[in-house]
Amino acid sequence: LHIAILASILSVIIYWLIRDRYRVRNLNGKHVFITGCDTGLGNSLAQWLDKKGFCVIAACTTEKGSQELRSCSSLSLKTVNLNLADSNSIARAVEFVTDQTAGKGLFGFVSNAEGTAPVGPTDWLRIEDFHSVLDVSLLGLIEITLKLLPLLKKAEGRVVNLINAKGLMAFVGGGYSLSKWGMEAFSDTLRIEMKHFGVKVSIVEHGFFKAEVVHSNILEKYLFKLWNRLTPEIRDSYGEKYFVE
Repeated sequence: LHIAILASILSVIIYWLIRDRYRVRNLNGKHVFITGCDTGLGNSLAQWLDKKGFCVIAACTTEKGSQELRSCSSLSLKTVNLNLADSNSIARAVEFVTDQTAGKGLFGFVSNAEGTAPVGPTDWLRIEDFHSVLDVSLLGLIEITLKLLPLLKKAEGRVVNLINAKGLMAFVGGGYSLSKWGMEAFSDTLRIEMKHFGVKVSIVEHGFFKAEVVHSNILEKYLFKLWNRLTPEIRDSYGEKYFVE
């Protein structure tokens, strides 16, 4: 029995070592579409894959973000403006990706978008506060994924959903944690369904970055905004001490 257990463990280790040494070959002509490329992780990934030789299509929320990314990348990297809360913007971006891939299909789609604020105690929030996050970080990502599936199936490509691991800890109210849990469930379902078409679906749960300092300041700003708009009844029920702490 001990020998069988050791053999099983050794087989798993060998499998992982072989799998992790695998590399994609012949990168020329392989298109990868990435969302959230203005700054941070999406921006860095777009530049890295561009240097590796992939045909990168980077979605940015602002024209400034697009220009800055193009200025430090090769001529093969293309950018497109994308607002994930706007179905028309999503449709235009998908049309752009379809034109760029020129019938080859889409080798990879990396979803990287975060609507972070506002967060706070649940009864400080209104339904529109949930929409401001979920429309981008959950429903927007689901919508664009659905519209890209024909291209992904054609190339037997892969979907990689980048999900901040802190969003899996539901310790504060608002749409942030809801969007992360939702993308986990969507990814798990999609993975099972797309296996039939040779499309792989992966989740990368990443940690913290230097940008968190900026996000912290934004969240604090929103907390003050939420506190100031509360009814006297709700504000009194929490008290000034609670807000300060």
